[in-house]
Amino acid sequence: MKMKKGLTAGAVLLASAALLAACGGKSSSSSDKATKSNTWTRMVGDVISTMDPSTNTDVIGGQQLVDTMEGLYRYNGAKLEPALAKSVAKPTNNGKTYTFDLRKSTWSNGKAVTAKDFVFGWQRTVDPKTKSQYAYLFSGIKNADAIMAGKKDAKTLGVKAIGDYKLQVTLEKALPYFNTMMVNPVFFPQSKTMVDKAGKKYGTQAKYILTNGPYTLKSWNGTGNTWTETKNPKYWNAKNVKLKNITTQVVKDPSTANNLYKSGKLDDASLSGSLAAQAKTNKDYQGLKESATFYLEFNEKKVPAFKNAKIRQAISMAINRKGFIKSVIKDSSIPGKTVTPQGLYTDPADTSVDFAKDAAKGETSKYTDYNLTEAKKLWEEGKKEAGITSLSVSMNCDDTDASKNTSEYLQNALQKLDGFKVTINALPFKTRLARSASKDFDMVITGWSADFPDAISFLDLFTTGGSYNDGSWSNAEYDKLIQASKTTDATNADKRYDDLKKAEQILMKDQGVSPLYQRVSAHLVNPALKGATYSPAGMYNYVGATLKR
Repeated sequence: MKMKKGLTAGAVLLASAALLAACGGKSSSSSDKATKSNTWTRMVGDVISTMDPSTNTDVIGGQQLVDTMEGLYRYNGAKLEPALAKSVAKPTNNGKTYTFDLRKSTWSNGKAVTAKDFVFGWQRTVDPKTKSQYAYLFSGIKNADAIMAGKKDAKTLGVKAIGDYKLQVTLEKALPYFNTMMVNPVFFPQSKTMVDKAGKKYGTQAKYILTNGPYTLKSWNGTGNTWTETKNPKYWNAKNVKLKNITTQVVKDPSTANNLYKSGKLDDASLSGSLAAQAKTNKDYQGLKESATFYLEFNEKKVPAFKNAKIRQAISMAINRKGFIKSVIKDSSIPGKTVTPQGLYTDPADTSVDFAKDAAKGETSKYTDYNLTEAKKLWEEGKKEAGITSLSVSMNCDDTDASKNTSEYLQNALQKLDGFKVTINALPFKTRLARSASKDFDMVITGWSADFPDAISFLDLFTTGGSYNDGSWSNAEYDKLIQASKTTDATNADKRYDDLKKAEQILMKDQGVSPLYQRVSAHLVNPALKGATYSPAGMYNYVGATLKR
């Protein structure tokens, strides 16, 4: 999922007394005190973009969907467990058919959730009219590619309801990672009744959605800086939902986040910069290693010079990643050596071998090592090959303090290359995403968080013509390797691993994008919360969590 640069930093002090009360301010009412004692208050860096499972693309909306919706499976830490599916399905027909027996459950309006809701949601997502940027995840399901290309009707998608509580999916080819993809909200069921009733307003406010998960979204008007999720008594596993409320507050300034935590108005505060460094000595400190990579992307269509690999390599080698983390982020983030983050995927022959660390070995790793002398040499060679003597570009970033600090560091580093002028263009998160999608940028600081725990979740982004390949980098050998990794027989996991590793190394040698760092975010967390787990896909699961203040 798209990451907000500086997402863990905060930025806005929400000043109204009503808001502060909602976030844990003083109350003389015993019922208010009881509510507060069982309410978890967290922060995010921006507002929810949408609650439409088909069109959400970022981690903020993704977390709210995981909280309020239920799909076939749910992660309990690193373990994939049945949710609406009664068990984790084992494929038949040489890996091309998945049959899910569904448990009985209801929407928040009391209507039954059936297999038809999955069929409708999936067909809606792949329909080009929906303009889902995540529709590509359906590739490999029968007719999905043809539907997305406008060659077949969405109703021909290889998914069908067999009665109310049996769902069958037919693939065109075996997908080794199919089950793990099912945790992504894009595969959640959708109520046709609500979608039709809400029309274009679907997913824009709490009153224009139906949910079927552990919590129901309340007090969200589509633009507000705070919202609350309340326990859903109709959830099939409601007996294991112990937290009554989860309140979320938009905070963009780390100092504000720190102060709100100290005053008891936040239970989970994300910090950056000097505050992150100071927090490491706090007993409530937690360093959260996320399956998220931030990287610099080059628009090869808008800036022809970026088509030159030496220019891209020079830019990468001019960045001192360790120095950047030490002086700007000041947390435990990991210097970027690969696009795939550490801890996401392992060698199937030896699960102690981390894919990212393995792929970073060898000659290609030098292109993410800081070497200003070599960078200047490559820069001059690249300029000559591109037929230019200088280059002026803008660099898009988010308008948070943390993002601005990052962009200023990169600006200073890159302008050490002779004739390279970089102008910073700070934008609201939604605007930055929109401009990237429309390829209206020169360079952009962006990021990606795992959709499911497999290297393909990152590497598939950069295939030729990919919907998230905003920079239009292209490499034929890379494309072949990624395609092979999707079609390799499930029994030949070693070959698939090797294909993905070769693809990662091609991307890094060519610097199709330049990884900056894998985020290990600094948090101050109220130790009263027990049992919340964090998935390889970068989402919290609060089912089973308890809060004892």
